[in-house]
Amino acid sequence: MQTHTPARRFITLGQFIIERQSDFPYAKGELSRLLRDIGIAAKIVNREVNKAGLADILGDHGDVNVQGEDQKKLDVYANEQFIKALGAGGECIAIASEENEDLIEIDSKVSKNARYVVCIDPLDGSSNIDVNVSIGTIFSIYRRKEEMEGPTRLEDFLQKGVEQVAAGYVIYGSSTMLVYTTGKGVNGFTLDPSIGEFCLSHPDMMIPEDGAIYSINEGNYKHFPEGVKEFLRYCQEEDKASKRPYSTRYIGSLVADFHRNMIKGGIYIYPSTGKAKNGKLRLLYECNPLAFIIEQAGGKASDGFRRILDLQPETLHQRTPLFIGSANMVTKAEELMAKFSAVQA
Repeated sequence: MQTHTPARRFITLGQFIIERQSDFPYAKGELSRLLRDIGIAAKIVNREVNKAGLADILGDHGDVNVQGEDQKKLDVYANEQFIKALGAGGECIAIASEENEDLIEIDSKVSKNARYVVCIDPLDGSSNIDVNVSIGTIFSIYRRKEEMEGPTRLEDFLQKGVEQVAAGYVIYGSSTMLVYTTGKGVNGFTLDPSIGEFCLSHPDMMIPEDGAIYSINEGNYKHFPEGVKEFLRYCQEEDKASKRPYSTRYIGSLVADFHRNMIKGGIYIYPSTGKAKNGKLRLLYECNPLAFIIEQAGGKASDGFRRILDLQPETLHQRTPLFIGSANMVTKAEELMAKFSAVQA
């Protein structure tokens, strides 16, 4: 006698967002539509990423962005697509992009009363584009500080990470995934190319409390704070009880390193160095959104001394050191930073 096991329910990103609308009693569908717009832009960018080797969008664009980094052609394309999608949706009043020095105002009738602003890194890890390594998009959504007509203000963007209403990332890899949180846990959606839809594949994602992976560019070792050097020694010591030594895994694409550690457990570190006193990563576009996600998944994010989400941004392109991942590993790194490195002001 055969028994029939019901198939797991098939849920698209759009369906999932609608079903979770009750999580936002103060909103009337605007946030749901905004997340939908980001998902649409991600699919367009994914299409171009997948055919990048066949199209004339590999290599340098010839310009340098506000961060002083060479822009890649795909960087510019991704930036344009997300700005276009967010501008057309009507739920976003302004955008802060890693690729643009100033705020991007959405000047349209449908957006004049919009309640949300978006911070975005359109294509993280772009230095890896030409060598076919996983890259990604990181985004963060805030409500305006005051609901009012007229142009947005810089203060709408310079909010602490704890004020985020949603954050997420897209990883363009062997499969394409969109992972996001609205403060009610973390869920991951994998793009099914046969139907062109993101489908729920990783519900209620949680990072293990401990891990056996550390991700850091050890080529900068001599420039690291002493606390980081001590943590690396700790990771490399043999201790069977705590399953050390740990393995080092560093892709050099933040989204890819973060996503692997999110699944398997581990810590990602980009500390201050002698050449970069405040580290390299941007607080608004990279650290805050990933910190929101990792905390919702049971992990921890710190600048080595303080919780990332408690930091007060002062400028759009502010940088900060980042220690992020499994809670116990980040806590251990903080302990060693407090013991061996001077506390930051």
